[in-house]
Amino acid sequence: MPKKAKSKAKSKAKLNIKKSKKGRRAAPPKRRKVAVSIPALEAAATKAADFAAKHEAAAAESKGAAEQRRSDADAARQEVTKLETAAKKAKLDVADSAAAVKEANNRAAKLDALAEKARREATGREAAAERARLAAAEKARREAAQQAKREAAEKARLEAIERAKRKAAEKAERDAARKAEREAARQAKREAAEKAKIEAAERAQREAAEKAEREAARKVEREAAKEAKREAARVAKMEASAQAKREAAEKVEAEREAAERAEREARRTGNPGGR
Repeated sequence: MPKKAKSKAKSKAKLNIKKSKKGRRAAPPKRRKVAVSIPALEAAATKAADFAAKHEAAAAESKGAAEQRRSDADAARQEVTKLETAAKKAKLDVADSAAAVKEANNRAAKLDALAEKARREATGREAAAERARLAAAEKARREAAQQAKREAAEKARLEAIERAKRKAAEKAERDAARKAEREAARQAKREAAEKAKIEAAERAQREAAEKAEREAARKVEREAAKEAKREAARVAKMEASAQAKREAAEKVEAEREAAERAEREARRTGNPGGR
């Protein structure tokens, strides 16, 4: 939009310059100073067109005051159109009479004043648009910073919640592991105690059985010793009896032999001549 308006204004200015040259060739030599005023008028119109184009560019960049700048640009374009129309009319009037040239000069001066005023207003509007743009940019920056701060706070909150969840889960897992270890230890302890109890009972039973077996063996040994003792006494008694019987028999035999000897001695001594 600004480039098109500027090129359009330049083409119109060139067309006006061509027309002004034709008018200068047709005009008498005494009206040469009017030709100097017309290019000034055209330059003022071009300058106004440039300011209008700049104003349109500023209006395109600004968002907050777009409608106002657009209306101002339209007003500036209308003013430029009026200036161009007035310039054309002034050139026609110059061709008609010197009074028209004077009027055109006055009108050109007025147009110059109006162009200067439009330039100042356009400059003010440009400054206002720049201030509005900077304010909008600053506002956007602050809002972006606040949004980033809120997002960072939200992210930090979510991360803190996630960390707390992880810590709670890890603590619960550790507690469960410790509880399982304690239960396993208690179970192992109970099993060990039960095993020790069973082993103690079995050991007591074995010891009792062994003791009973030893007692029985000792009893058997004592009984056997008693029996052997009784048997030995019986055998000794039987041997003593047999010995006594043998001794008695031997004594009887000895006595018999002694009696027989005595009897023989007696017979021998009692019958000495019988031989």
